[in-house]
Amino acid sequence: MANRQAAATRKSRAMVFAALGDETRLSVLARLGNGAPQSISRLTHGTRLSRQAVTKHLRVLERAGVVRSVRAGRESLFALQPKSIDGIRQYLDEVSRQWDDALARLNSLVED
Repeated sequence: MANRQAAATRKSRAMVFAALGDETRLSVLARLGNGAPQSISRLTHGTRLSRQAVTKHLRVLERAGVVRSVRAGRESLFALQPKSIDGIRQYLDEVSRQWDDALARLNSLVED
């Protein structure tokens, strides 16, 4: 059971990293950074992107759990899911601590 959960966690993290690994999606996330849900038309305003392109990128972000959509009348509004970003930040902090510990051990061996 623990192995399945660990595998699911790794897969979830990989999906988030893959979603964040695109310049356009990072740009869309920056626009959602104020916390207010936004429509696709608002997200495309002032960019060279088509509504279809933004929609495609939003769906990738949504599948990764980075954004969520809600219906408001005839349009969908998209909002950042900070909890998923916080989870990735915590994971990166953990990896950073592991590297710091490993480098400190290496430094100690080299200096002795």
